[in-house]
Amino acid sequence: MKVVVIGAGVIGVTSAYYLAKDGHEVTVLDQSTVIGNDATGGNAGLIAPGHSFAWASPAAPKLLVSSLLGEKTSIRMRFPIDRQLMLWGVQFLRECTPGRAKQNTLVKLRLAQYSQQKMDELAEAESIDYQQARGGAVYLYRSAEELAAGAAKMQFMQDNGQDIRTLGFDDIVDLDPAFAPAHRIIAGGLYAPTDAAGNSKLFTDILAERCRDLGVTFDVGVTALRFQRERLRAVSLSTNVGDYRADQFIVANGINAPFLASSLGQRLPVYPAKGYSLTAPVADPDKAPSVPGVDEKTLVAWSRMGDELRMSSTAEFVGYDRQWKPSDFSNILSTGKEMFPEGVRWDEARMRSCLRPMTPDGPPIIGRSSVENVYYNTGHGHMGWTMAVGSSLMLRDLLRGRTPTLEPEPMRVRSFTFA
Repeated sequence: MKVVVIGAGVIGVTSAYYLAKDGHEVTVLDQSTVIGNDATGGNAGLIAPGHSFAWASPAAPKLLVSSLLGEKTSIRMRFPIDRQLMLWGVQFLRECTPGRAKQNTLVKLRLAQYSQQKMDELAEAESIDYQQARGGAVYLYRSAEELAAGAAKMQFMQDNGQDIRTLGFDDIVDLDPAFAPAHRIIAGGLYAPTDAAGNSKLFTDILAERCRDLGVTFDVGVTALRFQRERLRAVSLSTNVGDYRADQFIVANGINAPFLASSLGQRLPVYPAKGYSLTAPVADPDKAPSVPGVDEKTLVAWSRMGDELRMSSTAEFVGYDRQWKPSDFSNILSTGKEMFPEGVRWDEARMRSCLRPMTPDGPPIIGRSSVENVYYNTGHGHMGWTMAVGSSLMLRDLLRGRTPTLEPEPMRVRSFTFA
């Protein structure tokens, strides 16, 4: 069977890999000339089932209001608000009840756990070294009160099979001496020993090579425009370089998925969340962290990638604007310099933004579209790296007509709705 995968980030490439392993003739398209150029290349690197909380929670509305009033918050929204964001935002607020937040978090947790297991298996089978760090991750708090509240929140993860341990500051330093300079600001943390980190861009590049060995073709610099359909089938995909015909199409192009979906008469509830990340050379390997983690006060995340440190923060809802200015990184830099003042050459940091495809409820969209031969694998938000392998296995099973390992209903294809 001939399959076209639209999107060459970690989601699209893992989808292509499993389809090619099944013997299909696969072509991958991407509008960028570089594989894994957007969210795949700009994330913090965490593989973190232990931190897979749904963003839509009882605390989120206050953050959004504070952001609109000009305060610096981890989730930001600015005027003017476009119509698509208004629709997305209304649906997001619907999901902010305690019950829905727990339900959505559990869906994300199960997918993240499954995906991490399968990622380890894939990396071993294909000998993929992606600068992985498997020594766990730490989630740090700046006061005893905040740590206690964090531990209470994490109890939900523990109740659902995730190993979480409370550490004092001395325990954190024993885990990684690079945290010692943070003694004035960090009271303690939560340690998730099975969480991990790695370079998703490197993983995607290597897996793309394995795909090529399986006969997969990568056509880059190709912008997918719309599907041409006849009744309940897509007969071709129109692009800036001509039409592509296939038996099956996989839409895995992140924030651009709603535009393709609209040509099928569907309104996918996916909206870009803009994130900022920097990558800086390690100055002293003993003073830069080897254990990845998150400062829960500033929501700055980090992970070591070889001789560099990646740090990332913020979810900004500003449409499809990718522009950034140095001041956008002040939160990341101030946190980094507080935590690891001598470990990193901060003046050599490379800065960038990326756009992550967010659904209002949190779980991604995996499944068949309104036509019988187009499938979606999108909407993973900031968890795309963690969820990529598991999501792609689910997609493969659905395309085969098999029941996936995980219950697919919570990740079904859905549209904007106010019911």
